[in-house]
Amino acid sequence: MGAYWNLPSLWFLLIAVLWMGYFFLEGFDFGVGMLLPFLGRDDADRRVLLNTIGPFWDGNEVWLIVAGGATFAAFPEWYATVFSGFYGALFLILVALILRAVAFEFRGKVEDPRWRRTWDWAIFFGSAVPALLWGVALADFLHGVPLDANHEFTGSFFDLVGPYALFGGVMTVTLFLFHGSLFLVLKTEGTMLVRARLTSARLFWLALLGLGGFLTWSYANAVANHDKGLVPDFVPLAALGALIAVGWFRRERWDLTAFMLNGAAIVLTTATIFLNLYPRVLISSVDRAANSLTITNASSSHYTLTVMSIIAAFFVPIVLGYQGWTYWVFRKRISREQVQPAG
Repeated sequence: MGAYWNLPSLWFLLIAVLWMGYFFLEGFDFGVGMLLPFLGRDDADRRVLLNTIGPFWDGNEVWLIVAGGATFAAFPEWYATVFSGFYGALFLILVALILRAVAFEFRGKVEDPRWRRTWDWAIFFGSAVPALLWGVALADFLHGVPLDANHEFTGSFFDLVGPYALFGGVMTVTLFLFHGSLFLVLKTEGTMLVRARLTSARLFWLALLGLGGFLTWSYANAVANHDKGLVPDFVPLAALGALIAVGWFRRERWDLTAFMLNGAAIVLTTATIFLNLYPRVLISSVDRAANSLTITNASSSHYTLTVMSIIAAFFVPIVLGYQGWTYWVFRKRISREQVQPAG
């Protein structure tokens, strides 16, 4: 059992937790961004939608930055292989996130409906592209990509967009859309709240179909390859069960419980992927046994991981405390009256 608690294993676990937190938190603001052009009937509606995620979206992206930095420092070969092989997809994600950030800042600079509508669609695409491509990337990690004996990517862009990978992207898009609609139920009032409830009812079935299909396909792949990693059967079943339970709690209007359970489904699905990977970090479709990157052949030195662990133990609680305080301060609902001048 000691092998499971060495520093490379610890940092693999921490990186997995960072991705779980990122998808839980960024998932709902990606969802709100994708719903923006459709739920917002006029500019006041769209301002309500943007104000629900305004205090949070940039803080949520810190989880991605930390996950990327931790991967670079703890597993430099994993980082190098992913950024060389997935360069095109990661470039698209980066452009989309930059476009999204610019749109949040520039949308209100000009009192022109066409100007604002353009930036609204920029927020939509800046949310939809990462939501899709992160799912594609994680599915590729699990399914395998062409890696040679030197752990170098030898494929092309089309090796990254197979049916299973694309379905992984569909799964994350539907889950994030549903997550965003549940967040709006918690954060809005009046007609927007009614609209959010109706939207969440429709999106529930899409999310359930997407998650159920992805987990079933993943299980079939693991059985076919005689490769289930460390994932116990109850983890993906718990993910699916949590999402099914959301349907009941949503109908009974236990809104916070429904939102948290959907977040649990996202977290448990991410955990399923990382548990299935361990002790590998990137599977080779050429030779799963010999060419895959593992926590051993991709990790930094013991000294580097020790220093990182000390720093993380000090700063992580501070960051978590600050982000929790932010959510508490901005916990109230948003209404049209708050974004429209009197009269």
